[in-house]
Amino acid sequence: MDFERVVADHRRELLAHCYRMLGSMQDAEDALQETLLAAWRGFGAFEGRSSVRTWLYRIATHASIRLAQRRRPRLLSAEYGPSRLSTDELGEPVAGPVFVEPWVEEPVEDRYLRREAVELAFVAALQHLPANQRAALILREVLEFSAAEVADLLDTSTASVNSALQRARKTVDERVTGPSQRDELAALGDDGCRELVDAFVSAWERADVPQLVSLLAEDARFTMPPLPAWFDGVDAVAGFLTDRLFASAWRLTPVPVNGQLGFACYQQRDGAYALSAVNALTVRDGRIAEITGFIDPAVLGLLEFLPAQR
Repeated sequence: MDFERVVADHRRELLAHCYRMLGSMQDAEDALQETLLAAWRGFGAFEGRSSVRTWLYRIATHASIRLAQRRRPRLLSAEYGPSRLSTDELGEPVAGPVFVEPWVEEPVEDRYLRREAVELAFVAALQHLPANQRAALILREVLEFSAAEVADLLDTSTASVNSALQRARKTVDERVTGPSQRDELAALGDDGCRELVDAFVSAWERADVPQLVSLLAEDARFTMPPLPAWFDGVDAVAGFLTDRLFASAWRLTPVPVNGQLGFACYQQRDGAYALSAVNALTVRDGRIAEITGFIDPAVLGLLEFLPAQR
């Protein structure tokens, strides 16, 4: 077998696995590189007692567990600090690996990438689990390995896996309530999603705050990690949009973010448009319940595949 070809077949899904484990594209890239190096070193001794895919997942899972045990869990903005009412001061970007980062999909989706399994609420909930519980839940319920296979991958017993799964499910169920974004978007239908996207893009690019506000739920939130400031409730969000957001022009390109409706957001600077944010929309009953605007330059720098704007 040719190592490069085998790895190419699984690289994207392994990256998604590391991302679910770590809640960060930057950390996921680090774990993937550690995985590929270990796999390359051990490829000659691979005996084929499992599939290559299972073997790679074993390496990637343990690499992610080791990294997770050295890092504090990634958070959503609402878990880091209280919301704000004043738009005068948004605070300095929080230093260090603190916030959950976005998963921005490339045009070709992988067959093993279940989009609902990278939704922001689910990935954020996973970060509250001990690393071994996190791995057991992802391997069993997202990747659909059997309990015996998970036990083998984690070098433990099936009984231990089932116990970890029970505790992990309880924690995740307490933090992820209501329908998934996949179900919300399915309820909207293709036409409804298209209408919502078109209305959002049109209002944002025209700086039409009343139109944007009309798309929001009453308890809508606007967050912008790594800034500590976030706004809770439609009135607070409207105040932020009015006071701070539209000092310069924007262009938006729809792109899936964490399996949700999302946008690459380009802000005009010195006559040109530069990628300045990636927005993920959380939808509930046809309205926007949250806008998560990721603005970390280090994260945006990983998204080289996004189209440029002129």
